Order: sequence, then structure tokens, then C-alpha cells
Amino acid sequence: MTRAAEPDHADIAPGHTLFGRMFYDTLWVLCRNLGVAVFGIRYRFAEPLPREGGLLVLSSHQSNLDPLLLGLVCERRLSSLARSSLFQWGPFGAIIASLDAIPIDREASSVAAMKTIIRKLRGGGAVTIFPEGTRTRDGKLGDVQSGFALVAKRAGVPILPVAIVGAWECWPRTRLLPLPGRIRLEFGPVIPAADVAAMDGSTLVALVTQQLTELDAAARRLRDGGAAEPSPRRAAFTAAKSAGRRRAKESSGEETVASGRATTPLPSAEPLAIPASLPVPAASIEGLSPPPPPA
Repeated sequence: MTRAAEPDHADIAPGHTLFGRMFYDTLWVLCRNLGVAVFGIRYRFAEPLPREGGLLVLSSHQSNLDPLLLGLVCERRLSSLARSSLFQWGPFGAIIASLDAIPIDREASSVAAMKTIIRKLRGGGAVTIFPEGTRTRDGKLGDVQSGFALVAKRAGVPILPVAIVGAWECWPRTRLLPLPGRIRLEFGPVIPAADVAAMDGSTLVALVTQQLTELDAAARRLRDGGAAEPSPRRAAFTAAKSAGRRRAKESSGEETVASGRATTPLPSAEPLAIPASLPVPAASIEGLSPPPPPA
């Protein structure tokens, strides 16, 4: 008797059929317009999002809107977890399957769920996990659970942390329907797969907890009208620009002509050329509306 072949992962393959692409793009456009108009979605990436390969997105969890919000602002199609029983509801099951939802049997062991997620990541998918385990009850960031560390290390993929604020005010778990508001998403730098593999589980959990805490604080400050902290590249450019102006001023003061007892400084022959603006990668520019739908 021959051994059964390994599964081809068809049960968790991305729903990129013709129907899936058309439905996804149509729903994306409708939700984008609704999201910007009703929830005032704003977002910022610390660096460009990896376009290919497995990616584990770790997000704070504020409301049922979170998977939708992440899908609207990311340039990649993200897969979220869904109860396997939901796929049995005929048309609704077809809809969530076309949106790349991953079926998870909550009555089965957590090991089986982790294996499903790991297969998806190893196949090159981008998967969203909410490490707090449940939606916040008071709008604040909850305790980060350690389960994601094993998944990321076993799958060998990078991690993208992101904090969402404002979604709890729009749709807390105690309310039946959402209300208008202002929502902010703040994406941190990607933790490379090599760094994930090099850290032990507790160190990785501590790092992600620290980053989510900092991103959450930054998102709240920016949502409430605070100024964004300059990026290291822009801060270095500003310092170089100020130093150049000082050198130009000192250089112009050295060349003088006699005029009685006083001296008059001559303007420098060649003024210091300073670019008008600093080129900033597109991914670091603050988003006022979501990008085009992912392919």
C-alpha cells in the first residue's frame, strides 16, 4: 500500500478565480468609498510592504472592522481566519472563500489551526493574526499572546506589526451596528524572517509587544491631530541643511572690503544648492485614501 500524497493546500489556496477577483475588486471599491467617507480612514507605512512571499501581519484588534480596514490599505491581498462552520452556509461560504478567508475549526486543537496557517504562509500567502486573541473591551491594547511566535518561526516568514485605533469607538463589541468616526492605522517596520528565526519565542513576543505599544501611541497621537515624528532620513537631511547654511554664512563673512572703519561682508559667489524637498519613498507617505485594489 502506498502512502497517501501530501495535501496540495487547495482548501486554503487564495481565491483568485475570475469570480473571486471581480467580486474582490468590486467590494473593495465600494468599501473604500464608504470607509473614507464614514470612517475617515488614514494610514501610514514605515516602509514598503513586501510584495511577494509569506508575510505574517500582526494587528491590534479593536472591532469587526479590522480585517476590512487592513485589506483596504494594504497593497497585497490578506487572508484572515474564519470559523470553518461559516463556510457551510452556502452563498456566504462562497463569498468569504473568494475573499481568501482561512477556515479554522475552533473545536479542533490549536495545533491543527497553527498547521493550517503555517501551510498558507509557506505557500506565499499574507495572513493576518490578532495576537491579543479577542477584540478589546475598552479600546486599549490588550496583552499579546505568544502563539504567533511559533507560527512565524515554523513558517520562516517576516512579521509586519500594525496598530489600529478609532475602530473601537466606531464599532465596539457591545454595539450591534457601527457609527461614523475617525480611524487610523499605523504600520511599523517589517521584522525580517532572519531576525525572527534568530530570536527565541519570549524575545520575539517582547519585541512585537513593544512595537505594537509604540505604534498604538503614535496612531492615537496622529488621529487626535498631533504632529508626526520625522523619519530618521528626514531628520538627518534637516540637520545637514542647517549645517550647510551655517557654513555658507561663515564663508560669506570671511570675505570683506574696507569701507572706512567698518567692513561689509560680500555675498558668497556660489550659494549653497539645497533641494527644495526630500524624496520620500511612497510607502512612507501618509495615506489619505487607500491605494488601488491589490492584484
